[in-house]
Amino acid sequence: MSYDLELREEELKNKISEDYFKNFDSTQIIEQIDFSIAKKIQTTKHLNKQKTFDSKDFEAEYYLWAEAKKGKNHNIYESFIQLILTIGKGRIFDKHLPPSFLGAFDAEKIAFLPYYKIMDVFSQSDFNWNVTPSNHNSKEFKQLYKLVKETLEAESFIYKFGSDDKEIKDFIANNFGKNDNNLSKVQIDKNNFVNIYSKWLFSVKSSISVDWDKAKQSGIIDADFYLADLLSENNLTLIKKLFVILKSDHYELERNIDKMGFLISKTAHFYDKQKAHKDFWKKYQRPPKEEYWDYIINRRDLLVPPDIRSRKGSFFTPHIWAEKSQEYLASVLGKRWQEEYHIWDLAAGTGNLLAGLTNVNNIWASTIDQADVDIMLARLRSGSGMFRNHIFKFDFLNDDFSKLPRELKRVIDENPEKLIIYINPPYAEAGDQKQATGTGKNKTKVATLGKVYEKYSVELNLGLSIREIFTQFFIRIYKEIPNCILASFSTLKYVNSSGFINFREEFKAKFLKGFICPANTFDNVQGNFPIGFLIWDTSKKQKIKSVNVDIFDEKIKRLGKKSFSSNTANKKKLTITQWITSYEQNGEILGYTGNNGPDYQNNKFLKISSIQTKVASGNLNNATKYKITATNLIPISIYLSVRLCIDATWINNRDQFLYPNDKWEEDKNFQNDCLAFTLFHGQNRITAESGVNHWIPFSEREVGAEDSFDSHFMKEFIDGKISRHKQSDKNKIDSFAIARNDDKDNSHCERAKAGMSPSEAIQNDNLFDNKNFIPTKPLKFSKEAKDVFEAGKKLWRYYHTTGSYINNNASYYDIRKYFQGTDSNGRMNNKSIDEEYNKLIKDLRDKMDILAKKIKPKIYEYGFLRD
Repeated sequence: MSYDLELREEELKNKISEDYFKNFDSTQIIEQIDFSIAKKIQTTKHLNKQKTFDSKDFEAEYYLWAEAKKGKNHNIYESFIQLILTIGKGRIFDKHLPPSFLGAFDAEKIAFLPYYKIMDVFSQSDFNWNVTPSNHNSKEFKQLYKLVKETLEAESFIYKFGSDDKEIKDFIANNFGKNDNNLSKVQIDKNNFVNIYSKWLFSVKSSISVDWDKAKQSGIIDADFYLADLLSENNLTLIKKLFVILKSDHYELERNIDKMGFLISKTAHFYDKQKAHKDFWKKYQRPPKEEYWDYIINRRDLLVPPDIRSRKGSFFTPHIWAEKSQEYLASVLGKRWQEEYHIWDLAAGTGNLLAGLTNVNNIWASTIDQADVDIMLARLRSGSGMFRNHIFKFDFLNDDFSKLPRELKRVIDENPEKLIIYINPPYAEAGDQKQATGTGKNKTKVATLGKVYEKYSVELNLGLSIREIFTQFFIRIYKEIPNCILASFSTLKYVNSSGFINFREEFKAKFLKGFICPANTFDNVQGNFPIGFLIWDTSKKQKIKSVNVDIFDEKIKRLGKKSFSSNTANKKKLTITQWITSYEQNGEILGYTGNNGPDYQNNKFLKISSIQTKVASGNLNNATKYKITATNLIPISIYLSVRLCIDATWINNRDQFLYPNDKWEEDKNFQNDCLAFTLFHGQNRITAESGVNHWIPFSEREVGAEDSFDSHFMKEFIDGKISRHKQSDKNKIDSFAIARNDDKDNSHCERAKAGMSPSEAIQNDNLFDNKNFIPTKPLKFSKEAKDVFEAGKKLWRYYHTTGSYINNNASYYDIRKYFQGTDSNGRMNNKSIDEEYNKLIKDLRDKMDILAKKIKPKIYEYGFLRD
């Protein structure tokens, strides 16, 4: 069948429903989702087709949620992204069981995508779902598209109406409700088992006789009771090796044989004689088809609370990176590495990192969580290649090595150089980024309760790095399994971060080989940064100076190489933070800026503000703790420019900004380019609404202002008309005197050696030019900077022609806010309805991009970044 391209969207939906889905019980509109196909479970009354879903009337099992578009030539993948944003924004999966498939169609074509292929995207904690799904130009839309593009291309089924009618009908017949033998219950599969768990928590958990807070402290979590329920028939758990099993009217866990040969176990009963449990499982068909069992068991991590995941390392390492890491091990250790080395994953989780290894005699897996041990044992039934006694519970940050299996202990004691510690360790630290931004809580107890922390925080001076859990893994491995091969996934901070200087002084090993890949390819890991797999020979004690690794994108495409360097030559001159805080902040305050950390991941906090802000504790917010005055305006402009003119990517996200060499001080073009870049960057948040705006780089005549500006500072600064005396001669004299007495290498002191008095020094045009960077002559700008100023001037002029509602002292930020407006949360909209403004701001941004490219090479030349 083919459809009229002029059909309205509602008409198109009705026709497609009738032509392809008429055999199904219900076609419904759910909240903001355009189109859905469901099998209906009647509870109270019949509903007509096309009626909006009401959970009071029935609970539906969905086969399809779809995005509809009228006409043709729509990008089917973009339609999927719009649908995903719609689902995520409304958290529709929390209110309704998700479908087997997502769909997208227009009058020309229809596409289907298995829901489980993309359901992990909804667990992103740092993604802004509060955007308009239909805005295909938003940053979030593009970010999501990039994240799932490969999945959409590889996993979606696309058909054309008319030519592919038979294929469409076959697909629907084969995938929507086929072999459905129990129409009264919702079928559980890999699409919906996580969402049904959420419903189980609400309905069943409280009826189980367990003190959940105390149980959690002992490592017992509710998800294991749910798995015992889910993989059951007639209230008997079918897989006996699970940590918790259901036995008719109670649960059993921690089952062991005592010295007399008796089976002992803990039990948990039901407070309500199992009523809530029985009522819940009347709605859902269990067990799921056996083809889903291994997947559900293997993805237990999806049911583990985030705080436990980060502490225990319940992260699912993608098979593509497990395979790639094993290729790298073979390339440095030889083709027979599995025969010649023992391999121990001491943070194994459910053991997926070891998948693909073949020499069962040499593979060991341990984890802190008995439930994970039981899952690995349960997987043996499906042919998982390990010996049963090589899988064991072991808390690496607390347990003594005497608890290890005898054969593994012998390898550690007698032949550690033939042992590979192969891990993707857990990640948690005493303070995380959410805490820094006021949205999270300190994780101190997570990271500082173990015996390894207690021991090495006293014995070794590792600084704050010991508060990272993966550091605790590394240092115990290094100290107590000497000469082993360490092959680990982790962030790169232990190689290049200034916070790990002391760690690198202690951890000395030869780097053999490694690669980086995007962190967001790992399930339950959010963020745009690199995860590295690095192989170290700890028997060769070499100081870490730099590592050169291969780069792979999400498609496993090799993108080249990247170096991560350790800068430890001078601890007082390591980071850009130490550099920028060395400059005086004398004179009238022009604004504020700050620093949450000297790397790309913290650039999002970087801004210029009119006011200082405080955090909940009452302390100054890091983002506004530096004062900006005439004496440090040029260094501040350089500071912002070098950090903001190169776009952040997942590859450079953890790169450290460094203390530069002195060559930049003589490069006036570079300094002036940075001033221009800072004035017109979007992170310049100066606003006349919060006080006097000192940041207008034009005169009233140049922009057609109707009244005098309250401040002419920036224009006078650019024109070299800021009097040095206005900046307090006393401060300069004091500074000079200090330099003469205390700083024998300072250029101030050179004047003192020549017999120049402080007052004479102030009159010397060159004395403070280089140190306070206050120009005494008009600044000379490059062509690229001049183009930026000209584009900015046009924008200012247009603003001053728009009427009486403008602010005569408006800043660049005020002008943008005036034209673009804000949303209900006060965030500036991405675009304006004023097309002339859109044209002007685009021209300005294009000119800024050109200026940024001019600045970029100098960033590496002067040592702010290492290439």
